[in-house]
Amino acid sequence: MKNLALLIVFSLCASLAQAAPDIYTNPVGMAFIEIPAGNFIMGTENLEEAAAENSDDGLDIVRDETPAHRIELNEPFYLGTTEVTQKQWLEIMGTKPGPEDYWSTAEWQQLPVVSVSWQDVERFILKLHERDPKTRYRLPTEAEWEYAARAGAQGLRPMTVKELPEHAWYITNSDDLPHPVATRKPNPWGVYDMLGNVWEWTQDWYAPDTYTQSSIVNPSGPKNGSKRVRRGGSYHCPQHMVRPGYRGADTPETAYSVIGFRLIATPESTNNQ
Repeated sequence: MKNLALLIVFSLCASLAQAAPDIYTNPVGMAFIEIPAGNFIMGTENLEEAAAENSDDGLDIVRDETPAHRIELNEPFYLGTTEVTQKQWLEIMGTKPGPEDYWSTAEWQQLPVVSVSWQDVERFILKLHERDPKTRYRLPTEAEWEYAARAGAQGLRPMTVKELPEHAWYITNSDDLPHPVATRKPNPWGVYDMLGNVWEWTQDWYAPDTYTQSSIVNPSGPKNGSKRVRRGGSYHCPQHMVRPGYRGADTPETAYSVIGFRLIATPESTNNQ
């Protein structure tokens, strides 16, 4: 009986260990959590509900989130648990983009780096590859970003509006300033600040009709365009922009103090599988 009890405990512990998400930390101290493969409904199913949060623009502002459609991501991926920080940017690039005040606060190292264009991010990735050649880095696709932000939930958000301030820094609670990463609750998949704090660049070109032409498996957006997609909202945004389905876009050279990014990492061990 004692041996049986020990076996049950051992099996339970083993199951819990297997269920725990895998985390990869690179040489710069950037942590990436494994996001499982799966499928989800991308886009907004209830346009009226989304539009109701923004009485000024109504349905016009959410039409590019339709039609809601099922997407399959057939491989897991490692997504940054937080947005890239000022400390990480400085270590790789040796520069201090964004407002000077953000670099002089006591918590400057943990603030998300801002005022970096999509093109700047690509330069950061090249430098990061030089530092860590055994890992491939890139921006998430728009589909990967939304899949991770939804974390298995449908509806406008994976939390209620009442719970949103516990998970996101936005105009309601931010004092119109960015905050250190990972100081709000993570989403159900263990990722911080997917909503709010700073907008996040994605890999994809923007088109208002992307969802009418999207591939079902591992979509990567239009082949070309004039703007790149950003997602998630920021510390400066009202509530209606701070949700997984909301789509923003800017030219690749745009660098605002509300835009940052997070990366996907593919370690050499997974590259060889």
